[in-house]
Amino acid sequence: MAQPVVDDKLPVPPGRSGCPINRTIELLGDRWSLIVLRDIMFGGNTHFRELLNASIEGIASNILANRLAKLVDAGLLTRHDDPSHRQKVEYHLTEAAIQLVPVMAQLGAWGARWLDTTPELTVRAELLAAGGPPLWERFMAELRATHLSGAPTPADGVLAELTAAYQEAVAAADSNGE
Repeated sequence: MAQPVVDDKLPVPPGRSGCPINRTIELLGDRWSLIVLRDIMFGGNTHFRELLNASIEGIASNILANRLAKLVDAGLLTRHDDPSHRQKVEYHLTEAAIQLVPVMAQLGAWGARWLDTTPELTVRAELLAAGGPPLWERFMAELRATHLSGAPTPADGVLAELTAAYQEAVAAADSNGE
């Protein structure tokens, strides 16, 4: 599948240098930005309260609000009023955030290889690594449909596969008394 052409750069202030690695670290290198994107991307969470309650790392509400605003301002998330409730807001990935899937997959694979992790939190990273670029492309297409076009999350898509594997690993850990 061909990558969409992105002509515009993200609306972020100039960095300390023009190095692309430095600029990326300045944008995403704080403790929480990639975690928030991860929870939207892999958790399917789009509301503030969902993101706050689902955070296994325990993000504080003020930090979450700050990171969501930062990611919206940077063009990685969009913010929309939720039609089901006038006081709720939905956050959706932009194309730039969706194109972080291979980066997230590589970070997960590296962490699974080199760091002490738990099986239930590692299974998705292992599946993404094993599936490689073809799986990443399928997942990005699914994210585009749900976040950019408003389609429902498919019951048989990549996110469903990753979630099922995670739930199986949690059940296995629970049955082993971990």
